[in-house]
Amino acid sequence: MRLTLMWEARAAQGRGAELLEWARARARVLAREPVRREVFRAPQDRVLVLTWWDAETFDAELPELPEPDAELITRPVHRWRFESVE
Repeated sequence: MRLTLMWEARAAQGRGAELLEWARARARVLAREPVRREVFRAPQDRVLVLTWWDAETFDAELPELPEPDAELITRPVHRWRFESVE
């Protein structure tokens, strides 16, 4: 099965560029190499990282980006897993 892990955070005021670079750096050094990875930014200093993985089960143990330091973000990171259906 192909799983997509989604990681999304919103930067503290004025720290969007810093959060973006933090996420890019962490996405490049995951414990394993994903099939694919993409990093996005959005208004209000939001950063989104998607990684695609081949996995046996929906709850497979996969490398994920950690939480940034609390002062870098405005709220806890949102994380979701999606299974490809196409």
